[in-house]
Amino acid sequence: MFKGHPKGLFVAFFTNMGERFGYYTMLAIFILYLQSKFGWSTTDAGRVYGFLLFGVYFLPLIGGLISDNLLGYGKTILIGIIVMFIGYGLLAMPGTGKVFIYIALAVIAMGTGLFKGNLQALVGNLYDDPKYSALRDSAFNVFYMGINIGAFFAPSAAEGMRNWILRLNGLTYNNAIPDLAHKYLNNVLDIPKQQQLEQFARAQMGSGFTNLTDFCHKYIDSIGQAYNSGFAVAAVSMILSLVIFITFRKYYKHADITHKQMKAKSAVPIVELTKTQVKDRLVALGLVFFVVMFFWMAFHQNGFTLTIFARDYTVSSVNQGTAVIFNLSTFLPVLILILGLVILFAKGSSRRNRIIGGVAAAGALIIGYYFYQKLNPTGNPISPEKFQQFNPIFIVFMTPVIIGIFAYMRKHGKEPSSPAKIGIGMILTAVGFLIMVLASQGLMSPAKLTQLGGVSDTLRSPYWLISTYFTLTIAELFLSPIGISFVSKVAPPQIKGLAQGGWFGATALGNLGAGFIGPFWDKWELWQFFMLLVGLTILSAIFMFSILKRLERATNS
Repeated sequence: MFKGHPKGLFVAFFTNMGERFGYYTMLAIFILYLQSKFGWSTTDAGRVYGFLLFGVYFLPLIGGLISDNLLGYGKTILIGIIVMFIGYGLLAMPGTGKVFIYIALAVIAMGTGLFKGNLQALVGNLYDDPKYSALRDSAFNVFYMGINIGAFFAPSAAEGMRNWILRLNGLTYNNAIPDLAHKYLNNVLDIPKQQQLEQFARAQMGSGFTNLTDFCHKYIDSIGQAYNSGFAVAAVSMILSLVIFITFRKYYKHADITHKQMKAKSAVPIVELTKTQVKDRLVALGLVFFVVMFFWMAFHQNGFTLTIFARDYTVSSVNQGTAVIFNLSTFLPVLILILGLVILFAKGSSRRNRIIGGVAAAGALIIGYYFYQKLNPTGNPISPEKFQQFNPIFIVFMTPVIIGIFAYMRKHGKEPSSPAKIGIGMILTAVGFLIMVLASQGLMSPAKLTQLGGVSDTLRSPYWLISTYFTLTIAELFLSPIGISFVSKVAPPQIKGLAQGGWFGATALGNLGAGFIGPFWDKWELWQFFMLLVGLTILSAIFMFSILKRLERATNS
């Protein structure tokens, strides 16, 4: 999978991994922070969530214009990393109000806009060399793994910092307390719920408990500080990305050139596309962008309604076996064990690699069993943000499988075209949310749950959400890295940065939709909400296949 690629790909891989670790650390706790700190409703928090994602994914359009016409890719990327560091630093400051948070989010979005599309354009330039052009799709799959390795560790980092800060304040995490505390302070909590809150408070404070008002203020302030610490982790990760990108510049320097810069430096006239070719390619890009809007609107429910489902409708404590995949101390050894066994038994693996694989597997088994013994046989708490670790780790482990399947199909002349893969990804997205339709049967609506307060009395197994995340992961592998590769191949040379920004612009509109369908969550039955996503993604798939021939012609023009 890694063989034959230019070294510049791996510089981009690790630079992107650090940036995405920071971003997904922030995103894992963002909705929870707004609701815990300020007591916002799902609708209000979802609106801010939608605007944040819209900014993060729309501003690459501006970043592409800047790189294509002014600064070039490398300088624009560097400035973006620095601006993101400032934004996360502002968000990490405790005791700040809503306006200050909006400013911090705007800065983060601005920095991401300068960074994301231009790094992808830089990777695409590496594969304009005929020596590497056949590896373009594979390269973006590898690049995409970097995103998801960073994203995998992000929820655990956010959770670890949150729990550490709460412990320093003599508290532990309880997902029911923030909502009850805000309602109590606003004098809208009924007597039974006040009694429940007092039970929680006494369990948290012990003999130090005095009154509910003081406890509510203490808990809200403490959990706000705990989430601030998670944002600080995101700021530190930007420094790591900056160091990597600067230190290993020599490996991508030759590809850090825009079409405008190339024309200025070249003594030989550069062959340009005809007006018809440019038009066909732009239309193809626009049609693909339209389809992927609906994918991202559905997919980015992971940080919104799926996180709320994890909090309010999913069991918060699991047995010893299930707890293995929710704790890094046991989950990482499992992953290393699998990787070691793959290396050990891989066809054509050298004797040296087999020894390394065997030792890694044995060591992981011993370490994993040691930490497994420390888990509670019946009751191990899990937090809602931890569900977001499954998508990235599924990406990491399923990417080689998907690449292998595509390689096998290509060898036999049956590999689907890039647009066809995107259409298949939309169908798989619908299947993922169909699982949630089934999981929602018989559950209380969010509106009724809000009226009653607290968490649903009927709770679902975490495997419903895990199954959904797995299906959405396969859909993502068919759609996102393939779509990015499609853009890098089809984009007219003079607007490569802008075209990658267009991909993120489409993502931005989808993300805006992800937040703005929040009101349906508050008004509809759960199954109706998820069925809406099934219907939209199926319609998008049908549209994608109806224009398939046109897209394939543009790819080859």
